[in-house]
Amino acid sequence: MFKNLYLTISKIGLGILTLAGSFSYAQQWQDVGAATISAAGSSFNNLAIDAQGNYYVSYYDLSVSKGSVQKFNGTSWSHVGGVAGITTGFATFNSLSVAPSGNNIYYTNQGTGLEVRQFNGTSWTQLASPITSTVNYQASAVSSANTLFTYSTHNSGTVQRYLNGAWEQVGNTGFSTGATFAEMVIGSNNKIYTCNVASGVRVYENTTTATSADNWTLVGGAIVDAASSSEQYTSDIAIDASNNLYVAYVSNTAGGQKLNVKKFNGTSWSQVGAANFSSGKVQHVAIAVTSAGEPYVVASRWENDDMLKNTAYKFDTATQAWVSFGGAFISDGQATYNDVAIDKINNYLVLSYSQAGVKVKRISIPAPTTVTPACNNSDPGNTPGDTGCVTFNYKGQPVIYTTVRGTDGKIWLQQNLGSSQVATSMTDADSYGDLFQWGRWDDGHQTRTSATGAAPAQNNPGGLTGINHYIVGASGSSWWGTNATSDQWSASGASAVTSAIGADPCKAIGPDWKMPSQADWTSLVNAESIGNPATAYSSKLKLPAGGYRGSSDGGFTFVGQRGYFWSSDVASTGGKYLYIGTTIANPSSGAPRGQGASLRCMKEVTALSTNDIRKVTLGVYPNPTKGILNIKTDSNVENVNVTSIVGQKINVQFKNNQINMSGLPNGVYIVELILKDGQKVSKKIIKN
Repeated sequence: MFKNLYLTISKIGLGILTLAGSFSYAQQWQDVGAATISAAGSSFNNLAIDAQGNYYVSYYDLSVSKGSVQKFNGTSWSHVGGVAGITTGFATFNSLSVAPSGNNIYYTNQGTGLEVRQFNGTSWTQLASPITSTVNYQASAVSSANTLFTYSTHNSGTVQRYLNGAWEQVGNTGFSTGATFAEMVIGSNNKIYTCNVASGVRVYENTTTATSADNWTLVGGAIVDAASSSEQYTSDIAIDASNNLYVAYVSNTAGGQKLNVKKFNGTSWSQVGAANFSSGKVQHVAIAVTSAGEPYVVASRWENDDMLKNTAYKFDTATQAWVSFGGAFISDGQATYNDVAIDKINNYLVLSYSQAGVKVKRISIPAPTTVTPACNNSDPGNTPGDTGCVTFNYKGQPVIYTTVRGTDGKIWLQQNLGSSQVATSMTDADSYGDLFQWGRWDDGHQTRTSATGAAPAQNNPGGLTGINHYIVGASGSSWWGTNATSDQWSASGASAVTSAIGADPCKAIGPDWKMPSQADWTSLVNAESIGNPATAYSSKLKLPAGGYRGSSDGGFTFVGQRGYFWSSDVASTGGKYLYIGTTIANPSSGAPRGQGASLRCMKEVTALSTNDIRKVTLGVYPNPTKGILNIKTDSNVENVNVTSIVGQKINVQFKNNQINMSGLPNGVYIVELILKDGQKVSKKIIKN
């Protein structure tokens, strides 16, 4: 069962009435389209939702004894590809996944080995089989670079990825002691996680760029828990936007074969709520989690008069207990092969299950619990090495990056774009980040697992519409056909590019952020005394040795050995970059624009001379305020920024030296005044 990788929900307030350990909402479970969407019985359902809010369901279709896939377009269901039955034979084990770009749907099934089919918007195409031997359980997922991964029982657990028309092995085989109830998710940290039951629930991890020599490791160093195992006693895994893992499973006989959920806290697996919280035995377990980390679980009962009716559960953070969600039962009869996902566009929890055919139901979900971010968007202090943080959107997801005051006096990101953390060593793979081609932006090409392809007919930024692959080719046919020294990498976004100006990826952080110039790198290298990869890492910027990606074939070179960091300057042969070799740091090196290099952003800082700085007379009152905040100052106010105590920027009206905070909830706010002379003054304000 495929799960959406990044699940977010809209903030829609709903009236909530708590009834004896259950949640009852104004809108209860409702049919999506018809009450039953299949022509006959079904099994092995999989549910996926794309970025536009379209629903997809795959299942073994008893009406044709083949695998079928249907799509809900907001009004009705129809078969993807136009007809039922896209496989050549039975497909009692299958998986379904949708590329983040929305351009491709992938369906895998048991057949002649592991069969893989791709729908490109027009028709289904059967891809080469990654495995030709017999397999049963399998899973699939697509990375943020739109690369397909599969996980199957082959050789007691094998993961493969599909790149440039060929399958590559990811990590070692046999790592999972089989792949019974195979499940797989991919995080924004470029890590891939598998889940299966084999002498307990097991979750393994590896990177999306792993080779066959990079072994899979057990998350937390131990099994999640003892668990029951059969085609009905399933387990499932989900991941939130902060890359926290959640696993739902059925306890073993000693635990009563009841429902459990555990979360990985970064060190070990911890119980979410009470252990064995269902009122009786359960089967057919599925889990989904919002980006804020709010889990929902569905399972079917397996005893008494409620034989196999299914129930949804929500974790109540106030009571730290699991409660039924949307009533005691969803189905009115036996419900099997549950799968669940979150519709972030329309704010629904969506469920697919089999009950004399495929049924799909949904229910509105409440606004997410506010999660306090770890960042208040404060700049570093003035001492070199002081750190701060900044929040922005990257690859369609909110991220928090560390900032640092360099010895050159400027503010820099302390980590590469696309990295998941500040480097802990010069060879820290999690700090390498993405590799950009000069003049390109956050369009997907920069991910290390992105597919390669030819240059567009208009071989410059103006011709990149719809292009998200890494452009390769021989000299003269690779990225950016000409190398005019007047070209720039400075446009504020993709909509502002021209044939001679690419979009600066750093502008996504904020208008004051930019690509460093060759002069900026020169100043930093001199100030930090950078002369090799070791001193680059020990600098305030913690620069790792991420290597580079070739312009002719997309191959990787010197990863973990040398550093390559683009600047915004050009050369007659391509672009300028900071090269950190074994015994040298050269900020004036050059390379073809088609080469992929790391990207480190810096912030424009307007420094005031001593003569410019004066003591400002400033009054902000009343404080606390009930709504209207008065500003009294002997200097003109250029702009006003108001943020919550957790760093969320808030729109307010500023007019006639008054800030209107009447519509804001009570609490603590930071009011920043930007004066005409460039000085900034911040005040903590209490609204009550």
